[in-house]
Amino acid sequence: MLVRAAKRRVQRDVFCHFNILPEQLYLPWLCPAQMRLRSHTRVTSGSSRSRRIELNRETLAGGRRNLATAAIAEQDPPSGGYVPFENLPPAYAVENSHANWLNPGDLSSLRPWDPSSTIVINRSVAVERRYNLRKGSGGDLAEIHLTLDACLKVERLERAATLVRRLAAIYDAESKDLLDSHNQYIRASVGYAIKTRNSETYKSVQNWFEVEMRSKGVRPDATTYALLVKGALLFLRGPKIERTVRRYMELAADAGNEVQLEVLSLPILSDSDIYRITEMCPTEFPKDDEYVPETPESAPQLGYSNAVEPGELVPEVKPAQQKGLGLIALKKSLSVFGDSQLPCTHDMEGTEEERNESYALARQQRLEEDAVNAAVERWREEDEHLRKMGLNTSFKTKALGALMWSWYSAMVPLIKTELKRVEEAEAGCLKGQADQERCLYGPFLRIAPPEKLAAVTILGCMSTLSAQDADRGVKMMNLLRHVGHLVEEESMAEIIKDESNSDIWGSIRTSERRKKLDSLMKKKHTLFRSLVRLVGNKQKDLPDRDVGGLQPWNTAIKVRVGGLLVSLLVGAAQMPVVREHPGTGEKVSQSQPAFFHTYQYQQGKKVGVLMANSSLVEKLRSEPVADALAKHLPMVVTPKRWTSFNDGGFIVNSSKVMRVKGSCGEQQEYALAATRKGDLDQIFAGLDVLSKTPWRINRAVFDVMLEVWNSGDAIANIPPSDPKLEYPNEPDSENPKERRRWIRAVKEAENVRSGLHSQRCFLNFQLEIARAFLKEKFYFPHNLDFRGRAYPIPPYLNHMGADNSRGLLMFADGKELGVTGLTWLKVHVANVFGYDKASFKEREEFCTEHLPDVYDSAINPLNGKRWWLKAEDPWQCLAACIELKKALDSPQPTQFKSHLAVHQDGTCNGLQHYAALGGDMWGARQVNLEPGERPADIYSAVANLVAEGVSADAAEGDELAKHLDGKITRKVVKQTVMTNVYGVTFSGARAQVRRQLEDTVPLALGLSYSALSAYVAREIFKALSSSFNGAHNIQYWLGECAKRISQSLSPDQLELLRTECNGEKIPSNLKKGPESRRRNPGLDHAQFKSAVVWTTPLKMPVVQPYRTSKSRVVTTSLQRVSITEPRDSDPVSKRKQSQAFPPNFIHSLDATHMLLSAIRCDEAGLTFAAVHDSFWTHACDVDTMNHILRDAFIQIHSEDVIARLAAEFRVRYKGYMHLAQVPSSSALGKKIKFIRKQKAKASGKGAGRYRHNINELLLEHKRLQLLESNDLVRQEEGRKMVTPGSVFSAMADDREAPKPIEVKSDRQLEAEIDQSLDVEADIEAEQDDEVEEEGDVAKGPKRSLLVWVPLTFPPVPERGEFDVSRLKESKYFFS
Repeated sequence: MLVRAAKRRVQRDVFCHFNILPEQLYLPWLCPAQMRLRSHTRVTSGSSRSRRIELNRETLAGGRRNLATAAIAEQDPPSGGYVPFENLPPAYAVENSHANWLNPGDLSSLRPWDPSSTIVINRSVAVERRYNLRKGSGGDLAEIHLTLDACLKVERLERAATLVRRLAAIYDAESKDLLDSHNQYIRASVGYAIKTRNSETYKSVQNWFEVEMRSKGVRPDATTYALLVKGALLFLRGPKIERTVRRYMELAADAGNEVQLEVLSLPILSDSDIYRITEMCPTEFPKDDEYVPETPESAPQLGYSNAVEPGELVPEVKPAQQKGLGLIALKKSLSVFGDSQLPCTHDMEGTEEERNESYALARQQRLEEDAVNAAVERWREEDEHLRKMGLNTSFKTKALGALMWSWYSAMVPLIKTELKRVEEAEAGCLKGQADQERCLYGPFLRIAPPEKLAAVTILGCMSTLSAQDADRGVKMMNLLRHVGHLVEEESMAEIIKDESNSDIWGSIRTSERRKKLDSLMKKKHTLFRSLVRLVGNKQKDLPDRDVGGLQPWNTAIKVRVGGLLVSLLVGAAQMPVVREHPGTGEKVSQSQPAFFHTYQYQQGKKVGVLMANSSLVEKLRSEPVADALAKHLPMVVTPKRWTSFNDGGFIVNSSKVMRVKGSCGEQQEYALAATRKGDLDQIFAGLDVLSKTPWRINRAVFDVMLEVWNSGDAIANIPPSDPKLEYPNEPDSENPKERRRWIRAVKEAENVRSGLHSQRCFLNFQLEIARAFLKEKFYFPHNLDFRGRAYPIPPYLNHMGADNSRGLLMFADGKELGVTGLTWLKVHVANVFGYDKASFKEREEFCTEHLPDVYDSAINPLNGKRWWLKAEDPWQCLAACIELKKALDSPQPTQFKSHLAVHQDGTCNGLQHYAALGGDMWGARQVNLEPGERPADIYSAVANLVAEGVSADAAEGDELAKHLDGKITRKVVKQTVMTNVYGVTFSGARAQVRRQLEDTVPLALGLSYSALSAYVAREIFKALSSSFNGAHNIQYWLGECAKRISQSLSPDQLELLRTECNGEKIPSNLKKGPESRRRNPGLDHAQFKSAVVWTTPLKMPVVQPYRTSKSRVVTTSLQRVSITEPRDSDPVSKRKQSQAFPPNFIHSLDATHMLLSAIRCDEAGLTFAAVHDSFWTHACDVDTMNHILRDAFIQIHSEDVIARLAAEFRVRYKGYMHLAQVPSSSALGKKIKFIRKQKAKASGKGAGRYRHNINELLLEHKRLQLLESNDLVRQEEGRKMVTPGSVFSAMADDREAPKPIEVKSDRQLEAEIDQSLDVEADIEAEQDDEVEEEGDVAKGPKRSLLVWVPLTFPPVPERGEFDVSRLKESKYFFS
């Protein structure tokens, strides 16, 4: 019984909960794919506004089963549930992750996919509007919601109420987004009442519910009632409490039984709350006589001690004088590794392994939480140290840390004063421009304390100046956005920390909640039993740390906050400057501003910049800032498993599983929908495999690299500390041309110096981090880009970095080499040296022949022959030499435990996927899909084909070919071949070839590099087209599909246009909030807003984010800033959507291959890491990994990937209309022009271009609706209608099918590409055609007419004869 179970002690994660969609009532609650698991309060982020998720009705209907089937199909979670460390942050408590809910085979195999189950989110009718500032609220809708969220976070309830009322005036009463805002406000108010024990606040909540919600038609949901009931249980007394609770539960029941049940399921109510509710509502919830009350016990706490556990200190680096290196600063920055305030392992409970994990977790938590505070403390200590030495009054010796402490001390009071002004501005009735601005950024300043705001601003400015050439300054726009982003991160961390430390909602536990609800269902409706099972099995719901979630700030807010803080820093930061008196020669000290704001002209535009004092510039060059790195460092504990879009990776700091480009809320919505549906389980599992790989620093390589750094010499990719550049002498003559050449040469030299300085600064960061982690085992948490490619989150030092980064890293856990491992280690030496085109046996022999060089490199890397410096990847080669020497010197080389990561790289991986998709035999052979005795080299093969074509042209007398005959090498064609698969344009290919020709081919009289490079680029394209014919057909098919999608209108847009043009009331299902109140039809709903969306084989939805965004001006405290912030309501960029789709699709396939391989390697017990198409493991496991890589690739391409994509497109874009191009001179084109002229004459009005197109579109839409009607009369009416679209359909055989662009000449190629992608040009061409006579034939380039037709897609290209299963025998697929 529910009553008895309510008092039992059960385990519950406060972030797990469920919610049931009201629109799913017609379902028997059977399919978890259609259970929408979400937060107990509806998220009000921008991604949740103005959206509609359309699930195919046929799928939903087909998914129905009887109750018995559902009960059997749904299985209980694993019985051995994990009990989290209850003294640790709840966000890090390890739960039954996705991996525990599926069999291993389910994760490592591609799951069946039904096109009709495609997730569809239609945002095409969304139109962003801006609202005038009124009472401190305004801007676009997202900014109003963000301001509301910030006000609630800082408990400014009065202003939050004003904002909710403003939203109520914008939204319709039935809007879900308005309900979300009300729930946010009610929860914050109830929470504030609980914290302050103020019953009056709860009374105001009750009044709000009656006056602002019910009386105005806002329909409450389960969250609303749960919050009201919670408050009643806490603040009311006597008969009133029972009467109030009963009323709210009755109102919930009136809204539906599922709403009343949902109230009890939400984690807002504790177990004791539910018990009291059931006692107060005996009619609804019968009492259980067997109930025995049990008091929940408090969670056990791990023992913490102030004692310091002695441990080994990291030894100091050689005491060589370092130029520009701040190792001491980083040592202080990471002093958490020896912090005496951390708990001691011997005081902790559990086994030794568990104690070590807990200790590492505590260090990681401190590392993330205390980064800024630790930096401020170091500044203060340095200042005090100088004062004790009597040096603080000496301006000349004042250190950078002490300077920043003085700025910090001056800036904190300024921020506090500004917060008081914000409060006054919010309270004032009449608001000027400054007060309005304060109302906009004020709530966001209150989230983090002033001390942190000051420190973050100083660190942000100093790190930005350090990373760039400080004496040139930094663009104000970039700086304000960066500082705003840092403040946002700190604010999010503050929110999470506050919530993890607070317990205002009481003890909430869930593992037994399913039994309680099950007992309740026996007394109520049997229909909901299956729902209870789903609830019990789906406790792995998305975590919810707050009602509104952690809303990301938009660019305007970041710029406003950053502008205010930077302006305060500019006013507060002073520094001592010592100058020599020009007359007396005495040194004079004076205080000067450390920063100043000015303007520069860059590329003809006036740009605001922040300049640093010249003395500060000198300090930055000798004493770089390394204090702000802690949040971006590797982790010293295994990263959190990914369980949702924003839960995984770091412990305290918020991370997102996907790096959403710009403000692409649509991508985030798709990811959230896929997560709720369970489609991203394999994606999460793959990321977890990459994240849990332990690493360590290769000490031997680090010592060599540090010695090189200290010497200041240029070795490998380390630039010199003082580059010797030759500057041209200033010309004596006043000849303008000579002086311009001299100025250009000086600028080039300065750019080289600046580039070397930037490289050295970045290497400085990397070495400092490596120094701090010398004795550590660490991890790289990973996330994805929008295409599914995985990247490590820590940016400075990771295995995706340059050669020096990779050389510094090795696996933390070693494995014995074995016989095959020793062979692979030798092959790896040859690979990193650059001898990677030979057979494996030849590579092993190469290493054996160079063993003396290997030993010399390992023993005397800097004082020997330096053979390793001749390698393509010198630092990785040095690491391999050292590892091989250690193995060979050991008593049993095959038993040597190797930590080195051995790489296996794909052969032009993009072309491998294209060859498999197209079935090209020759192409498959050239990219090692076809088995062979030696590795094929696609670059050499293409170079040979180009050379043959050049020789043939030279024999026919072509002057360009004669000059290039015999000079085409592999290097000339490599970059173009590599990037061709990723959509390189002809202009880009020409530039790539030109750079190579300028280095290798001298010019002859009368020739130019432009002509030569254009000729070679055309030959490369011809060679690739003939070799990868199937691949090129697929590439064109992908581009054509993207072109049609990006020039299409959705059914919702069509319906909205029809209703607005006819003056009808807009249907409620099309209302997207405030934008639906537009009275006059305009361009907004006729703009192309359909992005290309597809689903990877791992069921991850991908949304191309390319849209055309308009800039707007934001006023900050320093200057007006022009920002461009992409929105989902912006029209798509047709050119980018079309050009980017082929490479992005291939990237999504190689990402699928990598993640699938990662999961399988993990199941096989392999340590796995990856850099896109380069996969790493221990030497002994290379053979196993190669087998897995081949199997995963075969599994992906055994299915017809392109046919599946076409099926998905047909479902996703069903009912769309697009603009088709018809040659105006064709029979079809002439017929369409005739029809249009007839209609223009019949109307008696001029056919304006815009209105003409809209009318024709709506007419075609009406015709299609009539044809789809079940009424035979209406069908006949549709068949009698004559429109350009009907003519287009009737003359299908006559219209010219699109063909791939044939490369003939540079100018013709660019013209044809422009014409095929530029719709505006096509419209103008159509307008010109309309004034021609019927019999006229246009001269010059063929022009096209634009016709609205149903969106269809070209036939899928036929595949070639290559059988991908032959890949099993190809040992050079990855080598």
